[in-house]
Amino acid sequence: MKSRILIVVALLALLSVLAPAEVTESSAGAFTVQVTLNIAAPPDQVYGRLVKVGDWWDSAHTFSGDAHNLTIDPKPLGCYCEKLPNGGGVRHMEVVYVAPGRSLRMIGGIGPLQAIPVNGVMTIELAAAAGGTKLDMTYSAAGAVPNGLTSWAQPVDGVLTQQFTRLKNFTEHGSPDAAAPKKP
Repeated sequence: MKSRILIVVALLALLSVLAPAEVTESSAGAFTVQVTLNIAAPPDQVYGRLVKVGDWWDSAHTFSGDAHNLTIDPKPLGCYCEKLPNGGGVRHMEVVYVAPGRSLRMIGGIGPLQAIPVNGVMTIELAAAAGGTKLDMTYSAAGAVPNGLTSWAQPVDGVLTQQFTRLKNFTEHGSPDAAAPKKP
């Protein structure tokens, strides 16, 4: 029994190191998730990659099935949009604040949150840090949903953690899919 407890404690400690994200608030009417990553590149480079969202976002989390249909127009009233076949499209979020190399803020319900009465604010902050850039992404969503928003927090957290980890991998290694192996 004692060894099982130690294994569970060790696994939880490992997960806390591997999972740089957390649900900071979750209630029937709102949730907030936060992802914090250190990226081995200067803030201007991270920002340049961030706004080229089609290069690092996972195609599995798009309406079109192809992340290359995603764009972010980094200016106030700019669109985080996706092209769909036959002239269709999706406005995922609207850009409301831009400080190149430092910050990007967008509003809107991402992904399946568009289909329910929910709105959100995503703020991405970049700051110089030892060895590169500290990226802090916060997404807060609120709305009146019949069954509440509590069940949405963890899935949104998981998807956003995956996406921003892909940005880190893309920036550091040129591929969003996996970190490059460490050299001996």
